[in-house]
Amino acid sequence: MIRIIDFTLALVGVIFLSPLLIIVSLVLRFTGEQEIFYVQNRVGKMGNKIKILKFATMLKDSANMGTGTITIDGDPRILKVGVFLRKTKINELPQLLNVISGDLSLVGPRPLTTETFNYYDEETKNVLRGYQPGISGLGSLVLRNEEDILGLVKDPRTFYREVIAPYKGSLELWFLSQKSMKLYFILIFLTIYIVLTKNNKLIFKVLKNCPKPKNLELRRLLDIKL
Repeated sequence: MIRIIDFTLALVGVIFLSPLLIIVSLVLRFTGEQEIFYVQNRVGKMGNKIKILKFATMLKDSANMGTGTITIDGDPRILKVGVFLRKTKINELPQLLNVISGDLSLVGPRPLTTETFNYYDEETKNVLRGYQPGISGLGSLVLRNEEDILGLVKDPRTFYREVIAPYKGSLELWFLSQKSMKLYFILIFLTIYIVLTKNNKLIFKVLKNCPKPKNLELRRLLDIKL
């Protein structure tokens, strides 16, 4: 059932958003490095590698520069137009094609690079391998401003590995333990709301039992009052 809904909504989304997708493609073609799409290997269901599609927002060899596959706020590898595309999440829209092809769901654990996926503990990795990853999900919504947070800490890679990854993993596991059609549509609604308002505080009001961060610094950076 969810596969049918995924396919239908993604197809409608591509058709409805086609004018925007065309405009962004033209802008990227004639600015920056003239690249329209960026294809990256991510860890998918059963641990298989999937190629997710994004609008190009960074320098071509960015994965071998600076903080590697971890991106921070103000990252010098991000192209000028890429800053806007990333802030508005427009850069993620080509992944609707990944949903149509069946590599992604609209809602699910966020597919990570091999490096960042391996920051999860073994139990978390084993559970996540059994599920279809998604464009949006609880982890990606709560940590929507992940790049901003990493731009504020002294050692982004260590903070991601020791603080963000364990918390993100707990969010993904909670989502999977509660997975239902109702939660699927709640997260779609929250995705639209957060993209439009840039405010993710509603998550903890709607999903009152979802995990809160235990790390005090992350709690402060997310501005969560417990």
